Amino acid sequence: MITRKVTRKWEKLPGKNTFCCDGRVMMARQKGVFYLTLFLIVGTCSLFFIYPLPFVLVDLFSTIKKKKNVLFVFSIPVFAVLLFVFVVAMLLRTSFSDPGVLPRALPEEANFIEMEIEAANGNVMAGQRPPPRIKNVQINNQIVKLKYCYTCKIFRPPRASHCSICDNCVDRFDHHCPWVGNCVGKRNYRYFYLFTLSLSLLTIYIFAFNIVHVVLREYRNIFEHVVSLTPHCTVLEVLVCFFTLWSVVGLTGFHTYLISLNQTTNEDIKGSWSGKNRVQNPYSHKNFIKNCCEVLCGPTYPSVLDRRGVMLEDSTRPTPSDASAASTYKSTNPVSQTTKSSAPLIPNEHTPEEAKPSIGAGTQKSTSSPKEEKPPSPTSPNAVAPAVIKESAH
Repeated sequence: MITRKVTRKWEKLPGKNTFCCDGRVMMARQKGVFYLTLFLIVGTCSLFFIYPLPFVLVDLFSTIKKKKNVLFVFSIPVFAVLLFVFVVAMLLRTSFSDPGVLPRALPEEANFIEMEIEAANGNVMAGQRPPPRIKNVQINNQIVKLKYCYTCKIFRPPRASHCSICDNCVDRFDHHCPWVGNCVGKRNYRYFYLFTLSLSLLTIYIFAFNIVHVVLREYRNIFEHVVSLTPHCTVLEVLVCFFTLWSVVGLTGFHTYLISLNQTTNEDIKGSWSGKNRVQNPYSHKNFIKNCCEVLCGPTYPSVLDRRGVMLEDSTRPTPSDASAASTYKSTNPVSQTTKSSAPLIPNEHTPEEAKPSIGAGTQKSTSSPKEEKPPSPTSPNAVAPAVIKESAH
């Protein structure tokens, strides 16, 4: 019996990624730092909503006298909640999405590419080092080199690079970020930038209102007891926000600079479009607004992996009825017994249907002399045919 096993393509994908929810969630294997990031965001915001924010709202309500100010006070917690939800959503979207992984070449495609490379390097003398595997393409009147990936067996598209941590080629590779537990590439870069930008605003927001909480205590003439009356959660929030503020805001500013030039972190580190190489960036529009619109407002490209595609694998499994039928056929069929006791089968051997006696065969047998008839040789290719003819004649 032939059974078909349904397998999703994500189960057979090479690389060092992990998948969840039937291939819908894609992450790197090193997820410890990602859980730390999520814990710091949720923990700090929870402490902010529990202690400082309610007391700040009460103090503000006691000092305001106009209705417009009341609406302003109500907008403070609403904006904090919306900003917190947006930060978590952008983090999960960046971490759980395909960054733009490129599929590896099939064996047939890899062999074809190898043949092309060997044909191009046919003039190389023996003992000489072959030239690097590079193709040149022209983009906006600028020559761009396509490098060959020895792991994926493909010529990488422009701006693509191989991530050594995830062991995949990523289109428009920016960098591998352990804080989000994933690579940052063509399909999730905008979500990564929105995550860093919103996290910077949230950090400033929480830090500012913690300072406001301390200042309001000072105006109530209890500043000398601020340290003793302020719970440890407020002190912890101030410390976390203070040290996080510099790194997150600095990272956001750096990526804002890269977006304005339509450049990636990988290209900036390698100096691909720096003045030293005298090569201009062919992807830049020489305009801050156009570059930002292309990177942040461009189309969302579909994934080329087809992670949830179906693969059918055939497997033959004998059933009890098939096994019994095979044993009965083996014991009652004389052709199978004769074949088993005769010489080994060869590709040109006659089948039982072809071995049936014909009129010509009968005539030849009756006219031939018994003395001239010789037994079949064990090594003769036609050793099986006479035995089959005799038994079928009965």
